Amino acid sequence: MRRSRSVSISLALAGLAVLGGCATQPAPMSSEECLARAMYFESNRSSEDGMLAVGTVVMNRLESGRYPKSVCGVVGQRGQFADGVLSKPLGRGSELATRTARRVLSGERHARVEKAMFFHTAGYSYPYKNMQYLTIQGGNAFYEKRRDATVTQRMVAEREKAEREGRLPFNPPARGSSLAPAGVQTLAPAVMRSPVQQSRIARRMAGGKASALPPPTERGIAPEAASIEDLIRANGG
Repeated sequence: MRRSRSVSISLALAGLAVLGGCATQPAPMSSEECLARAMYFESNRSSEDGMLAVGTVVMNRLESGRYPKSVCGVVGQRGQFADGVLSKPLGRGSELATRTARRVLSGERHARVEKAMFFHTAGYSYPYKNMQYLTIQGGNAFYEKRRDATVTQRMVAEREKAEREGRLPFNPPARGSSLAPAGVQTLAPAVMRSPVQQSRIARRMAGGKASALPPPTERGIAPEAASIEDLIRANGG
């Protein structure tokens, strides 16, 4: 009888332990919540574009086949996103992250992120030469890894600044190149012309007479330079 009673007590305690474990185990997160958390902790919490860009990176990784096969698996992969991304409490800005996550899961992507699967805090620099930068959004610089990387973070920053200020689209030359890329519209430089001066040879060929060239205009801009033949004809030659 004593043995039977002790066995019953042990089974009851084991049952309570199991129930207690179930009670403390968190419910699995949805793809929307995992994605929203990555956006929230990895971007400026007031930047919709920044969140959309981070969400695009998550989906690019998911679709690449080289990362875990679920949104939560990609976000929770060790050492890839912010520490505690799936456990820390959310605060102000979480509503925007949730709305943006729904858009991403419905198929929306940030156009400038393209197929990038990497980003880091904007302004940081690294010695690697395989980082092809695409855009800067929400405080992050997004890039692809390419052997032939030609666009630096600084180039992207200058281009996007020019666009924000309403200037012509800025397309800097490729990394290490002194030539502007094809298709770039460059403005002609403003050239200040100096008055035309007769050379000693021209004066001698004209018999020492002054050339009958038109005088400078009222604004001080001289006419185009005359050839030696023109100088000779203007002086009766």
